[in-house]
Amino acid sequence: MHAQPTFLVASADTNLLRAIEPTLLAAGARIEVVLSAEAALASISGPHPPNLILLDVDLPGMPMGQLLAALRARTESSGLPVVLIADMVTQDWIDRLAEGAIDELIPRSAESTYWQLRLDMVLRNQRMAHELDSLRDVVLRSAQLDRLTGVYNRETLLAMLFRETDRVQRNGSPMCLVLFDIDDFGHWNSRLGVDACDELLCQAASRTAALLRSYDVLGRPGMDEFLVALPSCTPANAMALTERLRVEVFSKPFHVAGEAIRLSACFGIAVSHGRSPVVVLLEAEKAMELAKASGPESIQCFGSPSQTAPSPVTFLSASSGDELLAW
Repeated sequence: MHAQPTFLVASADTNLLRAIEPTLLAAGARIEVVLSAEAALASISGPHPPNLILLDVDLPGMPMGQLLAALRARTESSGLPVVLIADMVTQDWIDRLAEGAIDELIPRSAESTYWQLRLDMVLRNQRMAHELDSLRDVVLRSAQLDRLTGVYNRETLLAMLFRETDRVQRNGSPMCLVLFDIDDFGHWNSRLGVDACDELLCQAASRTAALLRSYDVLGRPGMDEFLVALPSCTPANAMALTERLRVEVFSKPFHVAGEAIRLSACFGIAVSHGRSPVVVLLEAEKAMELAKASGPESIQCFGSPSQTAPSPVTFLSASSGDELLAW
């Protein structure tokens, strides 16, 4: 059920108001009348703006060109349609219609059936524009996300890293990247099949996202790799979060295809210092390679001395209650 639309009639002409009121009421609209340009601007800026503006070219308060510019400046994001009511259809008004300053032009003397037809068309065009904007947003978001896991894809990750690096440079704030790769994922592909491994990746992404702040960035730059960008995060805090990822993402079994799977990952950390995200990402990759060389579940921060592999996480004990498949 659609809410009752509100039509703002901006006119001081009582004869016009009397003539068009039956048509507006027949359209099921609630009518709001203002008598000046200032009142019209105040109405569209209020908490409950109208769905359509009927604007009398003779409205007092300011020149019509100035008023149209002010209306468009305040309604551009909402796409609020403006219908101009004029005594004559002049070339000037036709030009304003063509350039989008107004959405429709109706002669003051038009019959009620013409009014109804044109208003229906304006509202229908507005609905179609909103639907197209919604579809465009859906398509844009789909293009930004990894189709399997729903986290950001590699291209979007790079774009967001450049944006976050700009903020680091402006504010002098820290930022760290954490890159991790699931150990021996090719083995699980061979053993369990593609569908089961896709589910493993989705579960890993979901568990990781649950540990992050709302403004952290999570993406999947490679098949079994995930990248976390941590704005306003020091290396010490990044290390602490990475330990949580190692334990809380991978400490409990992953359940797929009727099996309880034991997974582990290696982690590489790099610090931004406001440098190019391409450089920092390469450092995270090098740190992760060093971690892989140290063995499963290793964590390495780029530029730090090589660290020994941490102790296995607790779910390897028999107390987990699952008969685990491990590699």
